[in-house]
Amino acid sequence: MDNFFDPKLIVAYLPKLLACLDVTLIILVSVTLAGMVLSLLIATFRLFDIPVLKQLSIMLTSYARNTPIVIQMFIIYYGLPLLLNAWFGININTWDKLVFVIVAYTINSSAFFSEAIRTAVLSIDPGQMEAAYSVGMSRLQAYRRIILPQAFVIAFPIIGINISALMRDTSIAYAIGVMDVVGQAKAIGGRSFHTLEAYVGAAIIFIILSLVFEKLFSSIEDRLGRKYRTT
Repeated sequence: MDNFFDPKLIVAYLPKLLACLDVTLIILVSVTLAGMVLSLLIATFRLFDIPVLKQLSIMLTSYARNTPIVIQMFIIYYGLPLLLNAWFGININTWDKLVFVIVAYTINSSAFFSEAIRTAVLSIDPGQMEAAYSVGMSRLQAYRRIILPQAFVIAFPIIGINISALMRDTSIAYAIGVMDVVGQAKAIGGRSFHTLEAYVGAAIIFIILSLVFEKLFSSIEDRLGRKYRTT
C-alpha cells in the first residue's frame, strides 16, 4: 500500500513544482515576444508578395503547423548544432537546453500568430487603404498606421488562444531535459514512486495558469474592443 494514491503528497509536492514555474514562464514570455516579431515579418512577406521570402514563409508556416511540436523541438535540438558546426564551425552543444526550446517554440508559434495577423489584415475593408493613399501615405505607412492596429484587435482573440495553447505545450520541454514544472513532476515521481500525485500537482498548476490567462486575455480583448469601437 506504500504506493497508493496519497492526496497529502500533492500539497507536499506543490512547493517543489512551483519552484520550477519560472522556467515555464520564461519559455512562455520569450516565445510570445519573439514569436510576435517573427510572425509580423512572415505576415509582411506574404501580404506584400515579396519574392523568395514569401515562398520561404509559406514553407515555414506549413512545416510548423503540420508537424508535431515535439518533433520540431527534437529537430532544433539535434539538428541546429550539426548544421552550425558543419557550415560555420560553431559549436553550440554547450548552450543551455532552454535556448533550443525557445527557438523551436518561437518558430512554431510564429506560424500560428502570422496566420491570425494575415487573415485579420485581409478582413479589413480595402477602402481604408485607398483612403490612406489619397492623403499621401505609402503602402508601408498605411499598413503601419491604419491596417496593423486594427488587424491586431481583430487577431487578438486567436493570438490569445494560441498563447494559452503554447503555455500548455511548454510541458513537452522536459523531453530534452529542461527542468520545468512537468520535468520536476517526472523527477519527483521517479524518486518517490508517487508519480500520480506529482502529475496531479502539475495539472493543478496548469489549470490555475490557464484560468489566469483566460481572464487576462478576456480583459485585454474587452479593452481593445471598446477602443476599436470608439475610434
